[in-house]
Amino acid sequence: MQIVTDSGTDITLTKEEQNKLNIHVVPLNVSLDGITYREGLDIQPADFYSLLEKSEGMPSTSQPSSGEFADTYRKILETDRDILSIHITSAMSGTYNAALTAAAQFPEANITVLDTKTLSAAAGWQVVAAARAVQRGWSLDQVKSLVTHINEESDSIYTLNELKYLIHGGRISNLKGILASVLNIKPLIGVDKVNGIYEQLGQVRTFKRAVESLVNIIKDKYPAGTALRVQILHAFNFAGAEQLRDLVDKDFNCTWLPEGHISLVLGAHTGPSMIGVAFAPQSVFAELE
Repeated sequence: MQIVTDSGTDITLTKEEQNKLNIHVVPLNVSLDGITYREGLDIQPADFYSLLEKSEGMPSTSQPSSGEFADTYRKILETDRDILSIHITSAMSGTYNAALTAAAQFPEANITVLDTKTLSAAAGWQVVAAARAVQRGWSLDQVKSLVTHINEESDSIYTLNELKYLIHGGRISNLKGILASVLNIKPLIGVDKVNGIYEQLGQVRTFKRAVESLVNIIKDKYPAGTALRVQILHAFNFAGAEQLRDLVDKDFNCTWLPEGHISLVLGAHTGPSMIGVAFAPQSVFAELE
């Protein structure tokens, strides 16, 4: 069995590591100033965010076509009839549905398409865990149960310093967005793991306070000293990411995964200031370490 995912799951693995785990990444697309880029092929996230900061335009995004997924599946099916395709939340992207459409073109194959119900690092954890479980000989049902368990136990929370990208992308209502901009409010954003949509967890007046509030959300869920798996991703906000890591590291026994840039297709809707953290009890992953 081989694994297919999309670039929105933000798996922070090298190409060599992906190949060893039989993970195939289908790129999402982003357009800026009249040019469309395929993430990871035509442009890397760091380069995109640098362009975004300089641009006077606003970006738009799109999921891969069903044809792109079909091409990926077809190539894999030349050597392997079993595919597990795992994708970012269907509530905020058409990627999952595009994969389903493509899978229906191969009734003779065993293609299972899963919705992570989340985004970025927390989705990537499901992908990598599934790939490792497959390599250890787990059955499809066991892998699906593992992915569900990781979704239940993992959380993603975010904040950002400016709201114009969220407003432009329709992720918050224009009225609330305009009011928040006037008041200079910094939102605290989570992902509802049942419905796979953004949820507002609170709001504060300064970015420094927003970073502190993200850590307080983790503290409300887990006692100090808890052994956690933690990963910080950001758009183009190195200082904010460093502040967040330092604060989390003071209170918890952290197993850190590599810090990196959040998918440009997600960051296009939030802007360069976005920082986020995914976290879960380290025990959830004990069988695969």
